[in-house]
Amino acid sequence: MTPTNELDDSFHVFDTTLRDGAQREGINLTVADKLAIARHLDDFGVGFIEGGWPGANPRDTEFFARAQQEIEFRHAQLVAFGATRRAGGKACEDPQVKALLESGAPVITLVAKSHDRHVELALRTTLDENLEMVRDTVSHLVAEGRRVFVDCEHFFDGYRANPEYAKAVVRTASEAGADVVILCDTNGGMLPAQVQAVVSTVLADTGARLGIHAQDDTGCAVANTLAAVDAGATHVQCTANGYGERVGNANLFPVVAALELKYGKKVLPDGRLREMTRISHAIAEVVNLTPSTHQPYVGVSAFAHKAGLHASAIKVDPDLYQHIDPEQVGNTMRMLVSDMAGRASVELKGKELGIDLGGDRELVGRVVERVKERELKGYTYEAADASFELLLRAEVEGRPLKYFDVESWRAIVEDRPDGSHANEATVKLFAKGERIVATAEGNGPVNALDRALRVALEKIYPQLAALDLVDYKVRILEGVHGTQSTTRVLISTSDGAGEWSTVGVAENVIAASWQALEDAYTYGLLRAGVAPAQ
Repeated sequence: MTPTNELDDSFHVFDTTLRDGAQREGINLTVADKLAIARHLDDFGVGFIEGGWPGANPRDTEFFARAQQEIEFRHAQLVAFGATRRAGGKACEDPQVKALLESGAPVITLVAKSHDRHVELALRTTLDENLEMVRDTVSHLVAEGRRVFVDCEHFFDGYRANPEYAKAVVRTASEAGADVVILCDTNGGMLPAQVQAVVSTVLADTGARLGIHAQDDTGCAVANTLAAVDAGATHVQCTANGYGERVGNANLFPVVAALELKYGKKVLPDGRLREMTRISHAIAEVVNLTPSTHQPYVGVSAFAHKAGLHASAIKVDPDLYQHIDPEQVGNTMRMLVSDMAGRASVELKGKELGIDLGGDRELVGRVVERVKERELKGYTYEAADASFELLLRAEVEGRPLKYFDVESWRAIVEDRPDGSHANEATVKLFAKGERIVATAEGNGPVNALDRALRVALEKIYPQLAALDLVDYKVRILEGVHGTQSTTRVLISTSDGAGEWSTVGVAENVIAASWQALEDAYTYGLLRAGVAPAQ
């Protein structure tokens, strides 16, 4: 479990996704999940991975046992989490302290009470006994050869209520042998200026090495973490993607990016920062939560540009509207095409798609007007790159990209006396000179159309067998006449190697869905390298 490539110990990046992050509503990690996330975090290059509370539940106990056998850490040290001994006892006899040692983790984080009211009401002991609990537990674990960090729970609230006692807990932990004492904003109510002032004072008054653990209840967890660093903290506790109880914890990725790119601190091994976007999304997949598209640095929209004014400037120099080069964090710049688009947006988007517009101002102007005209009708191309590429290619080639011509289609929904429904669709089309009529049933009219289209085309285009409809969204747009309205459908399709989105707009959901399906199949064949019909 000893890492083979350790960083300078003068600054710590400490991840607590597997413990504190797992307390987020909707996250329920198996042991296999925890092992997978630990591998990703070690690959990213954090210094410490807090794995959970061994002895508190069987899952965390099993995780530590398996991690010792199954993971060879290259960068991180595994950390076990637990509490100081019980009041009135001895650390050497405390069962949960023994479980921490039995976990085999080389580093142990102890949570200690630093708010006088919590000591008296939650622990039901005296302030002096709480200090002795900290001293005894830390010194015992250090004597057993473990490196010890101490989390001072509710520190900032405790400091506000009784600053001298809060500092006494810090001083006691440090003097007992704790390497770092972490000041925890457990309720997440602090603001950056307050954090900076408190950390500065505590550092000056105790001389202890300090860390910061910030919750995000005010939306300031990342800012509070960096404010603590400004004040002299040399240990930051974070979670991947900001997972955590209530609204979450300080997000590991913007904290690390800020430290590396804004502060100039070397906190990751060489080349690992470029893996940040991949790691963020990989962990999101393990916990089964959709990655936040607007997350700083790693979100797919973090470097997406929509306004025409921005695009014009980016065409000259991308740095004019980007605070970093997205490749530094493994992300990419994206151009969004919408009714806000200008010529520069279309030219840059064409370049992104590998379509050289050759500086043809007339062609670019036609594309811009076409986009604005269609978005006025309800289409949206910023969310449907595949449909935009088909539109762009149609303007470049002077004709639509075609693999088949549709004669007609229909969908029937039959309401039966027993309350059940039958959905059937028929598609008539021409492909490679052959007229094809295909009928299929489905669990809804759109699904029936999708199946009928597959039946019609898969013999001629076997590449379509790899396509899978992975998402389907419907939005009813503003009505025009009374109860009449326009429907927009967005379909996401995958071929196993990538995903693309297409859009359809019509007076009803089935017609709009058909448009999006046609584009999805056409784009899928284009991706597969199939030559379109002449």
